[in-house]
Order: sequence, then structure tokens, then C-alpha cells
Amino acid sequence: MGKQKIYIETSVVSYYASRPSRDLIVAARQETTRELWPMLANRFDRYISMLVLMEANKGDTTAADERKQAISDIPVLDITQESESLAEAIIREGLIPERFGEDSLHIALAAVNGMDYLVTWNFRHLNNALTKTHITRFIEKQGYGAPVLCSPDELLGDPS
Repeated sequence: MGKQKIYIETSVVSYYASRPSRDLIVAARQETTRELWPMLANRFDRYISMLVLMEANKGDTTAADERKQAISDIPVLDITQESESLAEAIIREGLIPERFGEDSLHIALAAVNGMDYLVTWNFRHLNNALTKTHITRFIEKQGYGAPVLCSPDELLGDPS
């Protein structure tokens, strides 16, 4: 049996490659992500998407370069008509607000490409206890296996 497949959403890349924050919650997530990053590489077949690449390119040039460097060795999934259609269906179903369409596309890309997990620090729309059960049911109703939506620490537990 091969390694399980994991889709790494942009927020994880951003926390991994960002400058240390003075905000305690952000700093804790940065530290967790940095500690767990090598474990993700060892335990899983990691994937990102063209959407992650586009989002990682935004903002400060130096920070964007650091994000691109962090993901340079990770295979990139293409955005297909199938993934776009599923993302649109997720929005139509009211599971993700239309103005956060990128979040529905991350879910769709992970589902269409058979990912076991979608790892994210986005608790607003992706890893949200109130919505992820509905998202999982909807994805499965569409005929796909739904990836487990979780944060890095939920995925691997306490690294100590």
C-alpha cells in the first residue's frame, strides 16, 4: 500500500514560509507548521494545485519567493473543467460563499484528484466543524471520495 495523498492548501504554505509573527496564535501555527512540514513529506504523497501556486505568488515579492521555494518540489495538480464544475456546485449548494470561490476550488481539486486529506489553516470555510460534514456529504453525493479536511496538527497530532 502506498502513502496516502495529501493536498496542501495555501494557508499551510503561507504559515510555513512566513516571517515570525508577534501574534501568539499565528506564531503557534507557524511553529507547528514548521515542525510538521518534514513529517508531511515523509508520511504522505504531497500535492498542491495551480491555484496554490497562483495564491502563493501574491503579495510581497520576497515572501512570494519564499512560498514558491517551499513548494518547488511538490507535484502540481491542474485546474480542470471537472474540478471547476464541482467547485461551482459547492457554491450553488451554499456550502462556501461565492466570494470565497477559491476555497470551493481547493476542495474540488482535492476531491477530483482522489486526495485522502486536505490540510489547511483556514477555519472559516474549509476546516469548520459547522460546514465540513455538509461538504463531505455533498462531495460523496457527487460521486467522489471526500478528503478529510483538517489542520496540520489535527492530521499528525503533537509532534513531541
